[in-house]
Amino acid sequence: MRELLNQAMLMLAGKGAIFVGQGVRYDGVWTYDSLDGVPEEQRIEMPVAEELQLGICTGLAMQGFLPVCIYPRFDFLLRAMDQLVNHLDKINQMSQGQWNPKVIIRTRVGTRTPLDAGPQHTQDHSCSVATMLTSIVVAKINCPNEIEGTYRDAAERDGSTLVVEAMP
Repeated sequence: MRELLNQAMLMLAGKGAIFVGQGVRYDGVWTYDSLDGVPEEQRIEMPVAEELQLGICTGLAMQGFLPVCIYPRFDFLLRAMDQLVNHLDKINQMSQGQWNPKVIIRTRVGTRTPLDAGPQHTQDHSCSVATMLTSIVVAKINCPNEIEGTYRDAAERDGSTLVVEAMP
């Protein structure tokens, strides 16, 4: 699974993606290893400021970049719901079609084994978030063979995608 995620991130890097989040330049979270081989100049390390992070990625996308906005756990993305639901998701509608930023939001449902990270790090909010979004596609990866196609589709889609890695 780790190798498949790394291949998908390298594919996105080859399309000029900029990876933004915690643990993209410095080891400490599971996402770091999946970026092996991605050039340092395509990585922006963020502090714990989830709403700011998605706002920056939205701005990057509006300037023509392809940001991959990485949240190590789905539970952390909840801190950026205003940016997700009221801004990124609605920009096309608010601008009467002038803006349609493409942000790939990457997150993961935390595992409970071999170590249970606790209820605040292992929740899957995919269905609830999908009901709030009108333009952002929620794509859930349930098994490793879905990784490549899901990220390829997100890169080719016109508009933003929330990719939820829900694999054990």
